[in-house]
Amino acid sequence: MRGRCAVITGSVAGLGHAIARRLALAGADVMLHGLEPIQDAQAAARRLAEETGSRVSLSRADLNDVDQIEAMMAQAETELGGVDILVNNAVVRHFAPVDQLRTEHWNEALAVNLSAAFHTVRLALPGMRARGWGRIVNMSSVYGAGATSDRIAYITTKTALIGMTRAIAVETARTGVTCNALMPGTVPTPPIVDRIAGIAATQGITEAEAAANYLRARQPTGRFVAMESVAAMVMLLCSPAGADITGAMLPVDGGWTAA
Repeated sequence: MRGRCAVITGSVAGLGHAIARRLALAGADVMLHGLEPIQDAQAAARRLAEETGSRVSLSRADLNDVDQIEAMMAQAETELGGVDILVNNAVVRHFAPVDQLRTEHWNEALAVNLSAAFHTVRLALPGMRARGWGRIVNMSSVYGAGATSDRIAYITTKTALIGMTRAIAVETARTGVTCNALMPGTVPTPPIVDRIAGIAATQGITEAEAAANYLRARQPTGRFVAMESVAAMVMLLCSPAGADITGAMLPVDGGWTAA
């Protein structure tokens, strides 16, 4: 990845950070992005640069705002020299039945989970085409292939990302650019860990018991999908082995969709 530059949205912590770290360890320069407290974001960028020796930039763009998305991508051009790898990972989750979901939560999910991916792609693609190489990874979910109650905005946007991925892959098929969607199962990101802690407190059980119950109902492996496993799949798609993988929906889900 030496000489490549990557933008990963939602990457100050959690899954996005694991992906950024994997690419940086392989030599890519990376832009971290997130709205975590500024001191936490700056510390994450500093640690990653020190650990990997790669250039690490930081954006705090609000993905609800197209102007801020455009500024983030322009910053990547200025500070890193372009965008060769784009990982659309940022996400918001709101839990409510269809008729109880607040309008502002629906609109936020569409903006952050879906429209932001469109805007980052449209801004990155001209440079990728000009260089004859690019890798776009849209982070969908197992819920892009199925549904459950009380997640209408999340399921809708993650499903739509798959359609977007197919459309981009067809348009870029002869340009040296690939576009794929990953469909992770349950990954131990901070929001999931916090949710399980809440379940444990409500039910009066240990967090380990709550996690086991949570995963038993979803993944045949009975364990979390490792963030490093998802990051390794991104790395594969960015490697020479990924040159002929485009328009694919790739589950990394511990057997969830198979079951």
